[in-house]
Amino acid sequence: MIKEEKAIFAMGCFWQPDYVFSKVKGVIRTRVGYIGGHVNLKNPTYEQVCSSETGFAEAIEITFDSKIITYSELLDLFWTNHDPTQMNRQGPDIGTQYRSAIFYLEDKQKKQALNSLKKWRPNLLDKSKQIITEITKATTFYAAEDYHQKFLEKTGRSCHIAKNVFK
Repeated sequence: MIKEEKAIFAMGCFWQPDYVFSKVKGVIRTRVGYIGGHVNLKNPTYEQVCSSETGFAEAIEITFDSKIITYSELLDLFWTNHDPTQMNRQGPDIGTQYRSAIFYLEDKQKKQALNSLKKWRPNLLDKSKQIITEITKATTFYAAEDYHQKFLEKTGRSCHIAKNVFK
């Protein structure tokens, strides 16, 4: 019997994380979208999010079977598949929509996210850097436009792939 849970992460451009997480055993489905805005918009568009005036982040919603993969294991993939030390950017992608964030859905996820931050912080290769990932309660997740869903699989094009910043 499947035990379905969700996780929401922002790791810069959402195309590459969608591809990475969709290939993980235990992940049932992924969808890319927008979350965390400070402007009251219903179904924000890519253009609105890219304006950097709405506060929304490009994010991925992961539906997973927690009997196969745990939230903590997904957090490990989150940390190692982007650079959580860059403020509002990933590589050449710059703007608040590209920030690093964990959007927790319940207190148990918040606790696990904070514990994972403590676990990964000492493993930074460059000790002069700091992890700036925000850990915040999830608000409404809005699915991105259809052309963004499974973008890498549809087009073969991807966004910046961050190098691992951990030892």
